[in-house]
Amino acid sequence: MGTTMLTLIAGLILLLGVHVLTTLRPLRAQLVGRLGEGLYKGLYSLASLLGLLLIVFGYKAYRASGYIDVWSPPLGMRHLVILLMWFAMVALVAAYAPPSRIKRALKHPMLVGVKIWALAHLLANGDLGSIVLFGSVLAWAVYDRISLKRREPTEGAPALAQGSAKNDVIVVAVGTVVWVAVIWLHPYLIGVPVIG
Repeated sequence: MGTTMLTLIAGLILLLGVHVLTTLRPLRAQLVGRLGEGLYKGLYSLASLLGLLLIVFGYKAYRASGYIDVWSPPLGMRHLVILLMWFAMVALVAAYAPPSRIKRALKHPMLVGVKIWALAHLLANGDLGSIVLFGSVLAWAVYDRISLKRREPTEGAPALAQGSAKNDVIVVAVGTVVWVAVIWLHPYLIGVPVIG
């Protein structure tokens, strides 16, 4: 295994590791108690950023050094991936938009968007680096959703806002704009055209 793959894996361990830490509430509380809220958040952010940079540089270097093919996705898979990415972008926008019925239905739209994004990229890429990257992110998102479900109070929890049809339209419209922008920018940022 080359250093490029090890850099990618180190980044994933760091980024996803600190995100798993937040689900381990007693351990997180101990760290916050020892370090203080501000220092904990600062170290958390620094570790996340470092992990993300290692992932980006490791994956980019891996791709430049040549793919390690594991399987060959069918050519028609690209159409499905493009459609799935639209759902992912709408879900991501719903996470940060004013309350909508979409957000209420998804409960945790950010995690839904991440899961769809990772699954779509697993379907489109059959090389080892992509399987490691997107498979790890998908596994983390599934774990995090299960963790959230276990932590959510069942009684006395505040109800999610109802949302409105107007906000649904905004979420879908902005999500669609983001989706188009991602398709257009993908070759420049990632080096791989989505269409063509």
